[in-house]
Amino acid sequence: MTAFAPLLGLLEEVPDHRRAEGKVYQLAYVLLFSILAIVSGGNSYRSIVTFIEMHRPRLNEVFGLTWRRAPAHTAIRYILQGLDSDAVETAFRGHAKLLQAAHAKPDGGSLAIDGKTLRGSFDAFRDRAAAHLLGMFATDTALVLAHSEVDEKSNEIPAAQALLVELGLAGHLVTLDALHCQRKPSSSPQRPAPT
Repeated sequence: MTAFAPLLGLLEEVPDHRRAEGKVYQLAYVLLFSILAIVSGGNSYRSIVTFIEMHRPRLNEVFGLTWRRAPAHTAIRYILQGLDSDAVETAFRGHAKLLQAAHAKPDGGSLAIDGKTLRGSFDAFRDRAAAHLLGMFATDTALVLAHSEVDEKSNEIPAAQALLVELGLAGHLVTLDALHCQRKPSSSPQRPAPT
């Protein structure tokens, strides 16, 4: 349990959107076990339930729980879909910061910022473009330190600048795509002129 104590402590700070009465499963443990299931190859709510059920006796023993069964996949879905994404990102950034401090090289490594479009995130029903995330990667520890969603009406440039300010990374070597080398960065993507 001691290895997971820092992460569990950060996950306990994520607000629980469920009503106070009838909470059989504590949010921090549901989140931690969901993370473990996903890291172990799970890719659905049902796979999270399968992971918890298969490892439930050991999880109960290690974490001092008395779960008689795993939550239903509908309960997992309800819990995860109702999370405050900013609070979860804050918890992950806090955990990454702890790991980075413990394992970073004394001279420090560089940081790499890159954007990726999330596959399958386009939502035609809600008329929403595919989600575009910016990630910050520490090259010396191979840790992702932060994520930031790029506004759909903007591009990576202002998102990267905001992320650097948020994390207070003055004095660090940061690598970015050539897109960030513009003399006058605009807030909207540049489109090539028709020929």
